[in-house]
Amino acid sequence: MKTQPAAMRVPGIARRVIGDALILLALILAILVCVTMLRRIRAVVLKGDYRQVFHYQLILCGILLLFALDVRFGFFTRPRPLALKIPGWILRVAVAAFAAVIIAFSGRVIAGGMGRTAGEAGHVIVLGLALENGLPTGDLSRRLDTARQYLADHPDVVLILTGGNPDETGRTEAAVMRELLLARGVPDERMLLEDQASDTRENFRNTAQLLDPAAPVVLISSSYHMNRAVRLAEQAGFTRCLRLPAPSEPLTYGPNVLSEVILELNDLTKKQ
Repeated sequence: MKTQPAAMRVPGIARRVIGDALILLALILAILVCVTMLRRIRAVVLKGDYRQVFHYQLILCGILLLFALDVRFGFFTRPRPLALKIPGWILRVAVAAFAAVIIAFSGRVIAGGMGRTAGEAGHVIVLGLALENGLPTGDLSRRLDTARQYLADHPDVVLILTGGNPDETGRTEAAVMRELLLARGVPDERMLLEDQASDTRENFRNTAQLLDPAAPVVLISSSYHMNRAVRLAEQAGFTRCLRLPAPSEPLTYGPNVLSEVILELNDLTKKQ
């Protein structure tokens, strides 16, 4: 029996190790997406929007899993008749291209939430987040903790709390944030509410009516949301955006990054 030279075995071993790791990561991400999104869909008011994002998340997870299987097993190019091998190579290239796009956009989302921008501003925009059963999520609470700390360090700053989407009782995201900050000792006069917007783009368009968009402004949102938040703020006319990302919940970070990838790709298809 012939044995392969060691130099030929190493690439095969590396491929198996990398492929196994990618399969495991794709499966873990798919499980986290299912757990996170099914819980949210049950708890939020705007269920249709979350269902649509969930469907796209599953598609992206499927693409990543196919890419991982191809790395590990040569999924599309196993020995087979030439008539089937050519379509297999076409699918391999397509899946690899889609996977590269997902990874590239994920990297941009992650990088956008790393680090804060130095500078001073008179106003801080705190972006809202959908309430779950009328209550703030862990990520929204972290945004408020970040805002409260910034207020403590900057006594003259005013918060603008943004977010509509009222729950079953009629309480908006902005109103719930105000209640929580009042309970944590933040004076009411240091808060303004923008409670009409249904998404981030409207948050900034409405907020631009409350202050001078040419003046510097601090943006507070979850780290995974910061990249798109800055871009939408600039589209609304804000020219000096200072990033102040809030920490994100570890278990929902992956699904949230994937959601942002979907929204980033969706924005590319729209005329602003």
